[in-house]
Amino acid sequence: MTALIILVVVLLAGLAAGLILRNREGRARETPGRNLTADDAGVRAGLLAAAGVTVEAPVILHFSAEWCGPCAAVRRVVAGVATELADSPQPPRDIEIDIDDQPALARELNVLSLPTTFVFDADGRERFRISGVPRAADLHSAVRPLTVPQVA
Repeated sequence: MTALIILVVVLLAGLAAGLILRNREGRARETPGRNLTADDAGVRAGLLAAAGVTVEAPVILHFSAEWCGPCAAVRRVVAGVATELADSPQPPRDIEIDIDDQPALARELNVLSLPTTFVFDADGRERFRISGVPRAADLHSAVRPLTVPQVA
């Protein structure tokens, strides 16, 4: 009887942990500013520029791989949001990076799992990070304000 109670407690704890982790997946989380040294900032800027992240427009950058099943869903969500915002004053650019082709950029951005999506503003600053398949509404809400030029 004691073994059964222990089993039930372990299963409930596992279920609770799984639900908590699943609830976080796909949500756009604001990225806190990182204090980088000048050298690190230069390396990061160079890797991002080589990937096509420039300071001209907001960018939705998503890491994928040929072997990643959920990455196809990310492509659809990101393409849909980019299409919805195509008529904005500063429409977002959709950039997909194969993690196997760009491991240095993945390391620099601390990509630990696939799919992972980033939102950069028109100044090239990382604003949001999404682990897993993004929810279209969350991604749209994160990107929409960045498509309107800020008045200085």
